[in-house]
Amino acid sequence: MADILVARGLVKAYGAKRVVDGLDLDLGAGSVLGLLGPNGAGKTTTLRMLYGFTEPDAGEIRYDGKLLSANRDELKGWIGVCTQHDTLDHDFSVEQNLRVYASYFRPRLADLNKRIDELLDIFGLREFAKQPPRSLSGGYQRRLMIARSIVQQPRVLFLDEPTTGLDPAARVDVWRLVSTLRAQGMAIVLTTHYMDEAERLSDAITVLARGKAVARGTPREILGEVLGEHVAVLEVADVSEATLRAWSQTHTGNAPARVLDEWQIPLTANQLAAFSEAFAHTRFTVRQPTLDDLFLRLAVDPAPATEEVR
Repeated sequence: MADILVARGLVKAYGAKRVVDGLDLDLGAGSVLGLLGPNGAGKTTTLRMLYGFTEPDAGEIRYDGKLLSANRDELKGWIGVCTQHDTLDHDFSVEQNLRVYASYFRPRLADLNKRIDELLDIFGLREFAKQPPRSLSGGYQRRLMIARSIVQQPRVLFLDEPTTGLDPAARVDVWRLVSTLRAQGMAIVLTTHYMDEAERLSDAITVLARGKAVARGTPREILGEVLGEHVAVLEVADVSEATLRAWSQTHTGNAPARVLDEWQIPLTANQLAAFSEAFAHTRFTVRQPTLDDLFLRLAVDPAPATEEVR
């Protein structure tokens, strides 16, 4: 099946700085693409170009083969956007927020009342329909934000950090809603700083650093190729920093990451064997890598020496 969203060679610069630098993205129906990266990596600018709010300096964006720049009015209804910031109208009720937002789209939605009823039920908002959003908890306000972003039944949904600030139970509720939308065939682009969220929800991940894709694939593929199979963890007090940094630079080409009172070093199997020999008299533990380790790596070295993983 052809991808519903294809972006090629996207570039966006502000002054002399390229915020997005030659980015390619692909997204199929019924799948979730996690777009990850540290602050300043270019995620938000990429989203704004993809949903037509910001014009790229170079490159093209196509929805089902149709060029966004040439078919903006037609494709507007294909795209749903849920930003990380609260844009609800708190002077309206929950139901009115859905109704007013739907009025922005042309042609008018057929059987809008039925659509609103469906969303109130799917998102568990029925009992709050006549209340203003300010009376809802943060989790239910986020549900309303997502429900409003799909009122026109878009084919592609952009979720920008949808669970930021929510408690664990509310986060899981949003995860269930995302899984429901994916099962219904919706294509979703997700940005998040919660690595467990990215691993649970994403079918594929693209990791950005300084506006470039530095890794693509499933979480397992990315971690294996970029970081290796293991992470060695040592107490800061148990090892000389100079010795550790020198060994790491020589054998891995990367600097170790310090997290509070621990050093963390991603290693391949061969590197772990060499590390065990070199630090045989130093206490350390070994665990599997996570996407959090990848972010620590990018914080130390925003442009990994490895080729981009696909």
